[in-house]
Amino acid sequence: MTSIMKIFSFTLILTLSLIPVAHLFGQHTDANVFGDVQSGGEHVPFATIYIEGTTIGTTTDITGHYMLINLPVGIHTFVATSMGYSTVKKEIIIKENELLEVNFVLETETMTLDEVVVTGTKTFKRQTDAPVIVNVIDSKLLSQTQSCNISEGLRFQPGLRVETDCQTCNYTQLRMNGLGGSYSQILINGRPIFSPLTGLYGMEQIPANMVDRIEVVRGGGSALYGSSAIGGTVNIITRIPRENGYDLSFTSQLINGETSDNILSGNINMLTHKRNAGASIFVNRRVREAYDHNGDNFSELPELRNNSFGANLFYKPTYNQKLEISFSSLTEYRYGGEMINDAAHQAQQSEERTHYVLMGSADYQVNFNQENSSFITYLAGQQTTRKHYTGIVPDDSAGILVHMFDPPYGYTYNTTLQAGTQLNHRVSEFLGGKNVFTFGVEYVYDDVLDTIPAYNYEIDQTTGIFGAFFQSDWEIRNGLTFLAGVRADKHNLVDRVILSPRLSLLYKLRTFTQFRLTWGTGFRAPQAFDADMHIAFAGGGVSRISLSPGLVEERSNSFSGSVNYDKATEKFIAGFTLEGFYTKLNNAFYLQPIGEDEFGDMFEKRNGAGASVQGGTLELRSNYNKKIQVEAGYTLQSSLFDEPIEHIEGEEPKREFLRTPNQYGYLTFSLTPADQFNAAITGIYTGPMELVHFAGAPEQSVDEYVTSFAFYELNLKVGYTIKAERVDTGIEVFAGIKNITNAYQNDFDTGKNRDSGYVYGSGTPRTYYIGLRLRSL
Repeated sequence: MTSIMKIFSFTLILTLSLIPVAHLFGQHTDANVFGDVQSGGEHVPFATIYIEGTTIGTTTDITGHYMLINLPVGIHTFVATSMGYSTVKKEIIIKENELLEVNFVLETETMTLDEVVVTGTKTFKRQTDAPVIVNVIDSKLLSQTQSCNISEGLRFQPGLRVETDCQTCNYTQLRMNGLGGSYSQILINGRPIFSPLTGLYGMEQIPANMVDRIEVVRGGGSALYGSSAIGGTVNIITRIPRENGYDLSFTSQLINGETSDNILSGNINMLTHKRNAGASIFVNRRVREAYDHNGDNFSELPELRNNSFGANLFYKPTYNQKLEISFSSLTEYRYGGEMINDAAHQAQQSEERTHYVLMGSADYQVNFNQENSSFITYLAGQQTTRKHYTGIVPDDSAGILVHMFDPPYGYTYNTTLQAGTQLNHRVSEFLGGKNVFTFGVEYVYDDVLDTIPAYNYEIDQTTGIFGAFFQSDWEIRNGLTFLAGVRADKHNLVDRVILSPRLSLLYKLRTFTQFRLTWGTGFRAPQAFDADMHIAFAGGGVSRISLSPGLVEERSNSFSGSVNYDKATEKFIAGFTLEGFYTKLNNAFYLQPIGEDEFGDMFEKRNGAGASVQGGTLELRSNYNKKIQVEAGYTLQSSLFDEPIEHIEGEEPKREFLRTPNQYGYLTFSLTPADQFNAAITGIYTGPMELVHFAGAPEQSVDEYVTSFAFYELNLKVGYTIKAERVDTGIEVFAGIKNITNAYQNDFDTGKNRDSGYVYGSGTPRTYYIGLRLRSL
């Protein structure tokens, strides 16, 4: 920890020292620009005005007017943009000691398909200009799907599938392009503080109202983010204030007509009059009772008690520098198993978890060299303290006595820290085109201690990764971009430095078609990940995972190619994306049964010969006059080990990845015929998958492979808003049904000896909900 604190102290001192120095790059020129933004003869409030290629910008006020002061002299491109309107650019000559009026007129647009994203290249680019595909989930989609957390919202993206992996505690994992959760990296505001331990329950602990948008990069195109970004990267970008306002809502859900689930959430955005500082605050409270689907008095959905709050703050001392600080606190109580009103160890079988999670980050950026260069330094971290119980009461009297005297309670301490710097430099004349070079170094430290003394179980793991990356984003000519980068990582559990290169090519045919090719490599270190830290129930005992003494890193080669097409008319736009992907894993990790001890089954993580994942994804989208919008995605794939893997002792080994359907997809249909009314129909399709069903429950006498049925989940939401103009408030009443057809697993194990890993399909049964929302207009 001493070396870590030295790195963090150095970075913090560097950040603080640069703030006064940065004023040297922001000399006053007394060159000022003012104006307004209109559309259809009416002013547009809170439109964004910025100078292209810089961080200089502001937003219009409530009357649609703006002002930029102390601007750098020269020829600049001013950009005006606002959600629901086309973007307008103007080239303006800025002179010293001049006051200039620049007005904009925006046209309404049918559908926004070209958002600014950051995850693909670590720099800000529009989606159609990014050499790798970046999909965006915004807060509007989270609302349409009535997602309580990011776990529910991520299901409505191509190539992504969220699955529940435990009948008792309901921990979830995200699969991307057929690869399990530990192959994907989840970032908070671009920082990898979502630790392997956090990955067990973190997606359910982050409430939807904390999120501004989620950017998703599938496949090896995300190799710049380092270890574990083989399957892809999910960047959760928290809300930042764009205008003053508030948003409060209460939702009451009824699971299968019998179990309550209530969510209270709130957001407040505040900006100073000069709009150079602000804060966005969120709060969320969720209370869900345990749900028993098969009537055995053992839950299929655990009891939840969630409390979370946090804030994003920013400050711009001058036009060319910005400081952002974010923090959040997540507290969760989770209990699943026998439904009793007593201590957890009194239950015949149960899991109990109490999480206390603190997360935070600080980012400082300064632009200089006539806005051609920028320097970024950042700190981020999370700390999790967890109290937990995982136990089953033995059948014999002696075992019961031991259990009651020394019940298997445990505790977990987890700390993740990151410090780094990044330098971006733009070269306007580079071999006939232009280029943006990105350099960076960072250090990520993760320490986890997870122990249950009664089971002689302990994971005491410390990892440290020093990474350096370089990237060239070369626009060879208009419509042709070549992205080349390499990342070097030194992981303390790997003997040598690992290089992970990446190449991407983008060709734009006119304005409505893009072709992309990407190749990248990655690795996973020989360490414990989220699923390795989960203790499951099977056969009347608990199963645990250990690491093979000779475990080495897993390496990957990933290829993808895609075509993206969107064609617009005055009121209608339609398009598609067709992508093919292939990932080859070397020394692929797998779990080998190694027998059992007095507590239950034991598995060992080992290296296999290899594995391959390949397939294709089709996305379709259309929008008519911002009234009707349809989006759909379908993935067809295969995931195979090179050599068969033994999952059940004595049974035939399998090459197929378990719990991995070869086909899955989603659908969203939204209808907004008027400002006050909205409706949405959404759906999830999950194809058949193969999984293991261990003996132990009364209805299951043998260990065997089982193939699940396909699931079609359909959801409906309608809402109506009453506008209270005098108080600038919208009052929305909404209601809906999740999983209308009740497509839910109907062969759960019963009793205390159930196989908790035998769970598949939809995450919840049919659920009715109604809610009330108050928000500023």
